[in-house]
Amino acid sequence: MIRKAVLPVAGFGTRCLPASKAIPKEMITIVDKPVIQYVVQEAVKAGIKEIVLVTHSSKSAIENHFDKHFELENQLEAKGKKELLEELRNIIPDDVSIISVRQPEALGLGHAILCARPVIGDDEPFAVLLPDVLVDDEGMTRNDLGGMIDAYDQTGAAQIMVQNVPAEVAYKYGIVALEGDTPEAGKSEKITGMVEKPEAGTEPSTLAVIGRYLLPGSIFPVLAETRPGAGNEIQLTDAIDTLRSKQDVAAYRMEGETFDCGHQLGYLEATLSFARRHPKYGEGFRELLKRYQSEA
Repeated sequence: MIRKAVLPVAGFGTRCLPASKAIPKEMITIVDKPVIQYVVQEAVKAGIKEIVLVTHSSKSAIENHFDKHFELENQLEAKGKKELLEELRNIIPDDVSIISVRQPEALGLGHAILCARPVIGDDEPFAVLLPDVLVDDEGMTRNDLGGMIDAYDQTGAAQIMVQNVPAEVAYKYGIVALEGDTPEAGKSEKITGMVEKPEAGTEPSTLAVIGRYLLPGSIFPVLAETRPGAGNEIQLTDAIDTLRSKQDVAAYRMEGETFDCGHQLGYLEATLSFARRHPKYGEGFRELLKRYQSEA
């Protein structure tokens, strides 16, 4: 069972400026929780027990969010604000640990993952979750990351989560090439390669990579030997392509829905989706939507 996950959070979030100038983009809220909390809770729901944040000196707010705040908890307890107190204490379960490592220089996603090598080791599989993407599991008994873990356990093949996208926008994504037919949602199929933002009409499929990976520890020595590629950065895609020559890599087609929180419209869409069914604010939010729709 995969028990560790790496979350690369060292980037500056330039697409989210000016909101991300003074706070990490991962701390921008969707309704009442920062986006990073949704991603961590996704991992925990899939059975992950150890979260490794690959971070930067300017991102201490993320670490603080998952740390215990004794003074605030004591104040809430003294004032009898039990509901808020429970929310704070349950941000992550007691049996889940958060570990931080630094990425001293922005050298790409592959390099960020490589920074977690001392914590993960070369012999243990692990998950990678990019916090720019929220994966919604509304109505599902097991989330997509959990489904990926099952597929890894059953086949031993590294897994890349993909989403079917319209053919006319496939050129905007990293697209996988499949060995066989397009899998059903919740299933996986071996890949023969990945193409980053293919020219329109040349895409090998319409399955786009969306920021969730299950990788063996053996990816680390591959990353260590991967030369800088696009943007003069160490690209995870290049390392996975090398890994594929040594073992199977599969595309897991997700069942849920994704929201790209790397830019403002993605945050707004996620807010609309999560707010309308929020247990506390959902009813009021739906009334607001009706009011503004009538005024449009």
